[in-house]
Amino acid sequence: MADLQYQINTPDPLLREYVDSFWLLHNQSHQEKTVVILPDGRIDLFLSRSSTEPFRLTLMGIGSQPDQAVIAPNSTTYAISFKLPAVEYIFGEPMANLLNTAQTLPPGFWGFMEADLQHFDHFCRKASQLIQSKLPAETDTRKMDLFNRIYEAQGNVHINEVSQQVYWSSRQINRYFNQQFGLSMKAYCDILRFRAAFPQLKEGKLFPEEGFADQSHFIKAVKKLAGVSPKVLNQNPNGRFIQFSTLDGQ
Repeated sequence: MADLQYQINTPDPLLREYVDSFWLLHNQSHQEKTVVILPDGRIDLFLSRSSTEPFRLTLMGIGSQPDQAVIAPNSTTYAISFKLPAVEYIFGEPMANLLNTAQTLPPGFWGFMEADLQHFDHFCRKASQLIQSKLPAETDTRKMDLFNRIYEAQGNVHINEVSQQVYWSSRQINRYFNQQFGLSMKAYCDILRFRAAFPQLKEGKLFPEEGFADQSHFIKAVKKLAGVSPKVLNQNPNGRFIQFSTLDGQ
């Protein structure tokens, strides 16, 4: 998809427990692009505008299924992709109601304006400073330990084992996940393991390298979260699976 320009910036170390990345997507074509967004375990705050749509701010919750989307012609999108701790400690409210959906935010949310779309690096600096100002003075060490273990293992963890390591019962963990994010810890970890397989799938490695018991489980997981087989993902017909079209920049 040569008409799509993609760029990604990593956050400062101070923000890495809360922010996955900052990124931009620019459709330089005069035609809209229909794409499929795959579940990747992130919560996204978007700033966007196009030749056919006015400036808007959008917050998208976790996706647990593939979602078809249209990228407007001559459009620019800047985004902040958040990790789960940001829900409680940066936004300060649950996002269970945003599972597989999004909401339009009021103009001026967090002080973001259309002018912020003029320069990506300036946007990243402004966003970083803003998020840094929202960092909590204190956090629940059990929760942060849990999240760190989940992300370090790319979802390849079992709730019973990790609950003992962080001294937090599996029942309480799942209650927290469902209340805050709208899905269980296992369902979220399945998404992270799926996301971790993107590079190997793009390279044509259709057998699981790690995180899956065998090829049967791997194929089943991919079909559930992508709606297609690993082979179709690798082929990426018409570049419709956007994370595969932009993977070289990740």
